[in-house]
Amino acid sequence: MKKVIFTEKAPAAIGPYSQAIEVNGIVFVSGQLPVNPQTGEIVAGDVADQTAQSFENIKNILSEVGLSTANIVKTTVFLSDMSLFADMNKIYSNYFTEAFPARSAVAVKALPKGALVEIECIAVKE
Repeated sequence: MKKVIFTEKAPAAIGPYSQAIEVNGIVFVSGQLPVNPQTGEIVAGDVADQTAQSFENIKNILSEVGLSTANIVKTTVFLSDMSLFADMNKIYSNYFTEAFPARSAVAVKALPKGALVEIECIAVKE
């Protein structure tokens, strides 16, 4: 049975999707834009600032079910331009210790709201 996960500490879904869904101890977190949940706006700054906000949103969603970034087994990072990869990666690395999750990083033509980065992940209850 799937369980919808929601927290006011992350941006509300702006379409027909959930912040996250849990099924059999696996948590699928929807792509998190760097939106400040209090203002509903993309955070000002560069890709480093935006990566940090995306991860704060992920952390808040995972904490709703007692998990942390240590439970993440897979991430997908969407970048508005691959030239942003190194700066994103510096911030990304702050959220994990070994064993690192599997990851894909892709450049896309555009992201919603003009964001520079969007991150989705899968986490597992141990």
